[in-house]
Amino acid sequence: MIKTLKSLSLIATIGMLLILLGGALVTKTDSGDGCGKSWPLCEGQFIPTNISFELVIELSHRMVSGIVGIAVVLLAVLSWRHLGNIREVKFLSAMSVFFLILQALIGAAAVMWGQSDFALAAHFGISLVSFASVFLLTLLIFEIDKKFDARSLFIKKKHRIEIYLLTVYTICVVYTGALVRHTEANLVCGGWPFCTNASPFAFNLYSTEQWIQMGHRLVAGLLFLWTLTLTIRMIRHYRDKKVMFWGWIAAFSLISLQVFTGAMIIFTVLNLGIALLHALIISCFFGMISYFVLQATRSAKYEKEQANTSTKKTM
Repeated sequence: MIKTLKSLSLIATIGMLLILLGGALVTKTDSGDGCGKSWPLCEGQFIPTNISFELVIELSHRMVSGIVGIAVVLLAVLSWRHLGNIREVKFLSAMSVFFLILQALIGAAAVMWGQSDFALAAHFGISLVSFASVFLLTLLIFEIDKKFDARSLFIKKKHRIEIYLLTVYTICVVYTGALVRHTEANLVCGGWPFCTNASPFAFNLYSTEQWIQMGHRLVAGLLFLWTLTLTIRMIRHYRDKKVMFWGWIAAFSLISLQVFTGAMIIFTVLNLGIALLHALIISCFFGMISYFVLQATRSAKYEKEQANTSTKKTM
């Protein structure tokens, strides 16, 4: 059964990445109305007769989402049944299915009734949480054979808190990035890193879209700096722990690539390949940070158990 779960978890994880990229592709090619106001059917038909580029993009995204959705639900059920004794498995199984359904419902509502740009921007963040849940479930399944001892890695409380805060902040940054796409503010600033390098502080001339674009650049820049400083501190404190050492190097490498591709989107005038790579990298970064959240919760549980044991001994 473990072998089956491993294969299924890999399929589900890769599939969730494809859903994230598919959703980004739909937004970037303005294919959200490719199937009209019909859902789950396309133009009210099982097999549409009038084929367009936007229809192919939207329909392909729906088909992939449906197939991957089945794989995720199956993974969640089997994991719950066979690995439910592992502390995080039931929670992650429930999370993966809940957020998968939630993102599907938001997507359906956007098609049938339409939503504001601010509401649509939340769709990508919800998809990220769904992906992270499946990704962590996959890591837990592969962890079984390796027999990784969670207690061998203890993360201090101050570092745990910062990991939690960084994760929440990352979701906020992702939301601003999605808002840039949905408000079509990708190219409202011709310069980088400033909106107009010739007059970087001409804030009084900014349009709403330019404020959204520059707001995203600001919070993304702060995320880069935060990740850099936290990586340095994590390497300093956990140099002998390979998971932390290489994990944080990987996280910083990903956020650096994220900043680079963000700049390249401007320089290449919204090249589709670069834009999709931008979405892929932030998804991988969030998955990496989510893994550190998992390890932090394990350390918190271990610390609590140690405190309870000490209390009982003193009584």
